[in-house]
Amino acid sequence: MELAYYSDYAVRLVNTEEPARGKDTLTSVEAVRDLFGGQQSAARRATDADVTRFRSVRARLRAVFEAADGGDEQLAVDLLNSLLLEFPVSPQISGHDFRDDDGRPLWHMHLADHPSNATAGYAAIAAMGLAFHLTEYGVDRLGLCEAAPCRNAYLDTSTNRSRRYCSDRCATRANVAAYRARKRLEAARPEKTGLAADSAQPSSAHGERRPGLSGR
Repeated sequence: MELAYYSDYAVRLVNTEEPARGKDTLTSVEAVRDLFGGQQSAARRATDADVTRFRSVRARLRAVFEAADGGDEQLAVDLLNSLLLEFPVSPQISGHDFRDDDGRPLWHMHLADHPSNATAGYAAIAAMGLAFHLTEYGVDRLGLCEAAPCRNAYLDTSTNRSRRYCSDRCATRANVAAYRARKRLEAARPEKTGLAADSAQPSSAHGERRPGLSGR
């Protein structure tokens, strides 16, 4: 399993909460276990105590995305380094599930399960995956959705660094809102133009000069 895969662990955890909407799905040990996906052996180690611990790690990972999204590259790196120090990884060479044409293992790097508890294992994987993505592609590839009030985290893998939204749904919603705003602006312009033209016409009610009069 390539290290790039693990960066999604950070995104999945951060996006269990939508602060602007007051939503939080990380409320039970079952929700914690769901975050592990196919790593069922690691998920089974989760207990009720991991709910609070996962929330703490989530806040720290979101802070990394917020710093990156705000253009503070050094802060994003410092915050991520603190997670890496606290939750070290255990890399291993693995060849499971992948074979070449001759049946030999396709060796790749794999992050082994952490032996202490579910939170430590998940945090180590998420931090290492995010660090790999940051160093490989750049801090500006870590973003927060611009479709307010969403602000979900995402990893920009576009070829031209153009991603601005966490999903197609948010992109569509933002585009529709921008389109409607343009239409409202266009509709308001003729009214303003008409009012300006009316105010520029001379009036005869207050002694203004009329056409044909000499003013003598």
